[in-house]
Amino acid sequence: MRIYVGNRLPNFTKEEAKLLIGSYDFIGINYYTSNYIAQTTKPINTTIPPRYETDPQCDKHNERDGRPIGQRAASDWLHVYPKGIEKLLLYTTKKYNNPLIYITENGMDEFNDPTLTLEEALMDTYRIDYYYRHLYHVLQAIKGGSNIKGYFAWTFSDNFEWNDGYNKRFGLVFIDFKDNLKRHQKLSARWFANFLKRDC
Repeated sequence: MRIYVGNRLPNFTKEEAKLLIGSYDFIGINYYTSNYIAQTTKPINTTIPPRYETDPQCDKHNERDGRPIGQRAASDWLHVYPKGIEKLLLYTTKKYNNPLIYITENGMDEFNDPTLTLEEALMDTYRIDYYYRHLYHVLQAIKGGSNIKGYFAWTFSDNFEWNDGYNKRFGLVFIDFKDNLKRHQKLSARWFANFLKRDC
C-alpha cells in the first residue's frame, strides 16, 4: 500500500496507531451492487496523477463471460446482486472481529420517465423486489453471526444525484417536479411501512 499510495498515506506513530485501533463505535456500510475483480493486466499510466481509483491495481467488471452479475438499474455501475450484501456483511464480521454494523445506504435507481402518469410512476414493484431480496440476505447474515443493528433505505425521496442531476429516480417518495414538488408515497414506501410493522 505504501508503494502504490506513497505520501498520500499518512504515517502514524506507535502511540497514534494505538488510539486508532478499535476506536470506532460501529461500522457503516453503503451497499448497492457487486463486481468481479481481477488483477490488472494494463500497465500503470504514469502520465496521470495517482488517485484512489488506480490505487487498488485491479480491473473491475460487472459481467463475466458476457453475463452481467445482475440486472442493471438506471446507473450503469449498479447491477442488482442481493447475495453480495450477505457476503460483505459476513466478511466484515469475520475480518473486523464482529463489529456493530449499520447498513447506512442500500437501494437502486430508475430512469426518470416524464411520459409516465403519476399512478404509473408510483408503481415501483422492482424496488420492492430489490429491498425484499436484500433484506432477506441481511437476515441470513444476522443468522450467520453478523451484529447488524440498523438498515437505511436509499433514499427517502428522489434527489439530485451528483452529475446525473434529476435524470434518475431513487426514493420511496416520488417528488412531482411538475406540481410544486408535491410528494407522493410510492408503492415501495407502503410496502416498507408494512414490512416494518410485521411481527417477525
